[in-house]
Amino acid sequence: MPKLPLESSSGANPHDPGSDVAGERAIPVARAAASPLVTARGATIRIGTASWTDPTMTAPGVFYPRGSDSAEERLTYYAETFPIVEVDATYYALPSPRVAQAWVDRTPPDFVFDAKAHALMTGQPTETKRLPKDIREALPAELASRPRLYAKDLPSELRDAVWQMYVAGLQPLVASGQLGSVLLQYPRWFFPTSESRDSILEARQRLGDVRSAVEFRSETWFNEKNRERTLRFLTDNGIPFVMVDGPQGLRSSVPPMVAVTSPDLALVRFHGRRAETWEATGIPVVERFRYLYSSEELAEWVPRIREAAEEAREMHVLMNNCYANYGSTNARELASMLEAELAGHDLGSREPG
Repeated sequence: MPKLPLESSSGANPHDPGSDVAGERAIPVARAAASPLVTARGATIRIGTASWTDPTMTAPGVFYPRGSDSAEERLTYYAETFPIVEVDATYYALPSPRVAQAWVDRTPPDFVFDAKAHALMTGQPTETKRLPKDIREALPAELASRPRLYAKDLPSELRDAVWQMYVAGLQPLVASGQLGSVLLQYPRWFFPTSESRDSILEARQRLGDVRSAVEFRSETWFNEKNRERTLRFLTDNGIPFVMVDGPQGLRSSVPPMVAVTSPDLALVRFHGRRAETWEATGIPVVERFRYLYSSEELAEWVPRIREAAEEAREMHVLMNNCYANYGSTNARELASMLEAELAGHDLGSREPG
């Protein structure tokens, strides 16, 4: 695990100043994101982070109060601070109903979870050892010996089982009304073809009544040739498009644009703008997101989010720059800015509680 930059120094990178500096920035806006914002037309805006368990975030005194060492204490504290969180663990391992029920038990009934789709559900590889025992034991010997597998490698009945176990694992959240959406994050080798669009529609069909949203990681979906077709496809099928703020100028870059393709839900994920590590290999994943947004960078999104909230009944804003307290600080700052923006335009207010 990378060393946490607990101390700042003059001349330090302003986007990586250390958790002490980020913590100081959070003090004036400590409660800003605790409740959803509601616009005058009734749209709900929830702001939170894309993780609550990253080791750099759970380090003593970084985000959680010292002594909050158990999983229950951490999620309880998080849910008192933000009204939404993204579950990243479901990308690496299929969810368990027992664990999902624990999430329900530790959070208030209006707290929302967005869950990332498992890697096999979006054409990405998974570690064989992370698959449930029932699936591992059903693998042909040649597949069972591989360290990593893709869905295309699996027999059809095991591909079906992955989807069924994923949906079953989240049922406690569905039953409590706390599952916001499943994030289908497709990799940078997922290009705009008829086959890809069919895969998106198949994913939605397999998820049934569970709401899903799509994030792309290839610039080709939004080049001059494909942008209009991509947005029309999502709109025609009522599939929420995940707007992003992230590094630009790379093959996996998506432009930071406003596009609402479903009247039910709009989403924005903030990845940071650390271009030098975004596509790097052989580094800890958290290093890609080790970026503290400046106030000016966050302010760019305030009118965009307000605009998007005018087109959807619900909006989720998730800070995926979850290194240390960078994401939690930026979430609070952005919530404070949005609250002021809504009040200034006489469009809405903070939801009570």
